[in-house]
Amino acid sequence: MTTHPFVDYIDRSSADVAEACTSCGACAEVCPVLPHTEVEVPPSDLVGGVRDVLKNGGSLDGDAADWANQCDGCGVCIPACPEGINPRTMMMLAIGVGNETATETPMLFRKMGRAVRLLAAMQLAPADYQRLMRMPARRNADVVFYVGCNAIRTPHLLFNTMYVLDALDIDYEVVGGPAACCGIIHTKWEGEREAGGRVAETTLKRFGEYEPDHVLSWCPSCELHLGETIESYQETEFSFEHVTQFIRERSDLLRARAVRPLPLRVVLHAHTGMAELGENVAELLRLVPGLTIVDVVSESGYTCGGSGADRSPGRKAETRNVTLERMQRGDVDALVTLYHGCHGQLSAAGHTHGFDVVNFTDVLVRALGGTPRTDFLEGWRLARDWQAIVGATAENLAHNNIAVDPDWLVDVLPDVFLGKEFAGGLNELL
Repeated sequence: MTTHPFVDYIDRSSADVAEACTSCGACAEVCPVLPHTEVEVPPSDLVGGVRDVLKNGGSLDGDAADWANQCDGCGVCIPACPEGINPRTMMMLAIGVGNETATETPMLFRKMGRAVRLLAAMQLAPADYQRLMRMPARRNADVVFYVGCNAIRTPHLLFNTMYVLDALDIDYEVVGGPAACCGIIHTKWEGEREAGGRVAETTLKRFGEYEPDHVLSWCPSCELHLGETIESYQETEFSFEHVTQFIRERSDLLRARAVRPLPLRVVLHAHTGMAELGENVAELLRLVPGLTIVDVVSESGYTCGGSGADRSPGRKAETRNVTLERMQRGDVDALVTLYHGCHGQLSAAGHTHGFDVVNFTDVLVRALGGTPRTDFLEGWRLARDWQAIVGATAENLAHNNIAVDPDWLVDVLPDVFLGKEFAGGLNELL
């Protein structure tokens, strides 16, 4: 039976990695997650278990599964491999290949899509909702700003970013929403590689319809999946890069226009797994008059959320404590966050531990003379008046054609904002 080209690509990539890997164990020896697992076998045997799945198929199990399923994408292993393999990609491939029969979260993509639509519809007027969730009319555009799926739960960060792009006179279109997913959920978490290939192909085709020179990602998971794990699957006429890199390359123009002084002393929150994105943000913050970066704290993983640091709770707690201890010194004004998942978690931590949190996009908008978009989710979390929230958002929900039982929503919101992780609450409830 003929398989989908994407499945063939994953199989070839897996076979290539398995052929190049010698199971020396160098990647496991430096892995900061490993001490937080129950793995007892030597590093070479552990890597051999992952390699066997890539070479022969089957499911990840035992120690290899324990290790792979806690991989937070920190990337510490990448320079350690003597064969020049990217062990992070090896793990991503192994999880997808070794998860063909089931997933711990059935119908995850459908649940995620419904959660994104609901939370976005609660916060946005119809024009803004449509801008993030609908495919814009085809035209030639220099840039596509790809907002992904989950980030739309925190739309204020995306509109802040658009404010910056507008200030830099960038000609762009916005593409995103569940209909333009990168495919990581299907490919990695659900083990549906053929579906993942179709999703990725559709999204890449949509990018190409605008004939852009650049596609700018916001979501770090989209960046990792399309920009690293399946980077060579399909040739494109455009570059795929993170929006912070694109803005950084226009630092001179940003410096000329970011003229409002912001006398702030800040700590920048970053991640080891995508250190270059933290470096991009640090350079952008240094353009802001009056702002001083006092320190940078790099937590493990490539993002705070369920695809990153949350996968290894022990390692996450270890590095999160470093952040909290740094902020409790009381010598800075705020912690500056990167992505949507990071911002949600750390905003909540800031209120618990008594420090202010601001996203880098808020800082840039203020420096450019604008007013950042309102973070409704954070206000709702603090208010905890679920009945009032439902009443205040009923008009938006109706205008965005989202039908939901108000009593059900009142019951769900405490779990969304208090009982479960910020990024995942509705996934278990829809």
